[in-house]
Amino acid sequence: MAVTEQETEQATLAVKGMSCAACVARVENALTAVPGVVEANVNFATHEASVRFLDVGVDVLTKAIGDAGYEATLASGDVRADQAEREIEVLALRKRFVVGAVLSVLIMAVGMTHTVWDAQTLHILMFALAMPVQFWCGWQFLKGAWTVTRHGAADMNSLIAVGTLAAFGYSSVATFAPQVLGGQNVQIYFDTSVMIIALVLLGRWLEARAKGRTSDAIRKLMNLRPDTARVVRDGVDVDVSVDQVVMGDIVRVRPGENIPVDGTVQDGHSTVDEAMLTGEPMPVDKAVGDRVIGGTLNRTGSFTFEATQVGSETVLARIVDMVQKAQGSKAPIQRQADRVASIFVPIIFGVATLTFLVWWFVGAGFEVALINTVAVLIIACPCAMGLATPTAIMVGTGRGAELGVLIKGGDVLEQAHKVDAVILDKTGTLTVGEPRVTDVVTAEGVDRDDLLKVAASAEQGSEHPLGEAIVRAADVARYAVADFEAVPGQGVVVTVDGRRVQLGNRRLLGALVDGEWTAKAEALEADGKTVMFVGVDNQMAGLIGVADVLKDEAQAVVNDLHAMGIEVALVTGDNRRTAQAVAKTLGIDRVLAEVLPEDKAEQVVQLQADGKCVGMVGDGINDAPALAQANVGIALGTGTDVAIESAGITLMSGHLSGVITAIGLSRQTMRIIRQNLFWAFAYNTLLVPVAAFGLLNPLGGPMLAAGAMALSSVSVVSNALRLRRFGRGTSKK
Repeated sequence: MAVTEQETEQATLAVKGMSCAACVARVENALTAVPGVVEANVNFATHEASVRFLDVGVDVLTKAIGDAGYEATLASGDVRADQAEREIEVLALRKRFVVGAVLSVLIMAVGMTHTVWDAQTLHILMFALAMPVQFWCGWQFLKGAWTVTRHGAADMNSLIAVGTLAAFGYSSVATFAPQVLGGQNVQIYFDTSVMIIALVLLGRWLEARAKGRTSDAIRKLMNLRPDTARVVRDGVDVDVSVDQVVMGDIVRVRPGENIPVDGTVQDGHSTVDEAMLTGEPMPVDKAVGDRVIGGTLNRTGSFTFEATQVGSETVLARIVDMVQKAQGSKAPIQRQADRVASIFVPIIFGVATLTFLVWWFVGAGFEVALINTVAVLIIACPCAMGLATPTAIMVGTGRGAELGVLIKGGDVLEQAHKVDAVILDKTGTLTVGEPRVTDVVTAEGVDRDDLLKVAASAEQGSEHPLGEAIVRAADVARYAVADFEAVPGQGVVVTVDGRRVQLGNRRLLGALVDGEWTAKAEALEADGKTVMFVGVDNQMAGLIGVADVLKDEAQAVVNDLHAMGIEVALVTGDNRRTAQAVAKTLGIDRVLAEVLPEDKAEQVVQLQADGKCVGMVGDGINDAPALAQANVGIALGTGTDVAIESAGITLMSGHLSGVITAIGLSRQTMRIIRQNLFWAFAYNTLLVPVAAFGLLNPLGGPMLAAGAMALSSVSVVSNALRLRRFGRGTSKK
């Protein structure tokens, strides 16, 4: 029986010692072999393992990783601490690269002074310069290779260690025991071994720097939260650590300050910039009773608010957690690459062995066989394969968060690019979610504003949505009313400013509604509007049309979806006439009307049965079953817990254009992933045979191989970083 996510525990482990995609497969296999582990995903870009398990201690998981040849600890979850650790790693790589590069240049320079020194002295001097490069600069490769070798495995470190040690060891023998190799005029390759290490370190350093930039979105989000909050206690403002704020505290915020936690405004008013969370550039007005979100920027006024969510319960903390999980998740396409990489290193060792034997037996000599073998080992390191997908996922989900589009995982990001049909809920998604007065039709001699004022006076205090819409539309002083009478199912009869007013449906006014007024009402109803009839002193005075109006961006979004080749459907519980009117206005392809909330999921199933990959767009609450059923559920929310949890993608701003951003970002991310995987596999497919056939030797052999290998990893990460520019003047299609 399948185990649900709710029944399992989850842990994120920081894994040290992984050097390529082959390591990813090895760690995953070690974890999944532990009884009780339900699922294990290892991300090479973040060097973290996400594990779901039943009744297993974390110490058992870390031991399993240790037995596989790697080190593991429980991830801290502290983004700033992780960033500091990455910066230390980058500095260490730079130091080792600089030392390796300087000594490599010195060795090459010494090699050119062969007319000054005798051969033995020259070789000893080069050996002395190569020693620190081989055993200090390259220590991480040697250590890593030894660790996995003890566990009967091989990885990228193994390829580099064997390749460089072969060149260094052969040269050492040639230096101190040349007779073993047949004489004094034996070629040495200290320059080859040290230059390989220097170039690989250069690639690692550039790669680490670039990978650090893939988490920029997380850092920006984390930096939004201030370190302190100004809490009102016993009538006095006290500055405390944000971690010490508790629910119910009254917090004061001044202009220019970031709001520390979530809450509800108690006193004062201001405008708040929520762009970093919602992607919306316009500041939002806040007054008493309005919700404020921690991490947003207070612009103009000073106010106090009651803390309602603190710590890990704030919207900002939940967003950071979601983005981190998404960046650590694995897209289905990555699993295919990992399977290939898991068998790649053993194959390369086989190719390298075959290369040596063939060159040896064709009579090319030991040196040629050795150099071609080293070139094969070095050029084949599968770093680019391991980085191709996770770096793109990290940057893509991070960029989405910056644009107010929260994507739950790599599988969602990958699936969204396949969407070819989008179902849009009507109320609150395509429309603003509340009725508004759209038309006022008056009888001859009746003033429009006065009719609206009369109707609003009759409806003041009404809790009916149509009555509230009329009251909002007539934002003026009301007339005095008397003799109020509610007629169930029809409307109200009331005296307004001394006039007897009838306000309601056609049945209430009866014979007053002649053929002309009927035609006018039917014209409004044909456009999906609800009509209120108004009679004054037993005469028809006019009609008021009320509708849940379309959002400003609705037409542009439907047009953009069509331009992307996506079929658009409308689903609503409203009557077919209203739904058809909305669909006609927007040019929507398919109408699913008079659908109960519990039946919306069935409409998704029907489209899927037609072979469609369906994206469902709803409000994240009453559309939850349909959002879950869809291939990709997209919830429009304003940062509420329900909206964040209800779908694979959440649009923080509630702005419908986020649908275009989400699908466009998915398409661009998948384009980048395919490019990365193509070049990673093509690189090895093309250059391993080139190295094996000795075609690199005239161009520098192993050193050229090391440079090409380093360049492949850097190019993959750099290509993924192009996603950071998504939405900045680039196409979202």
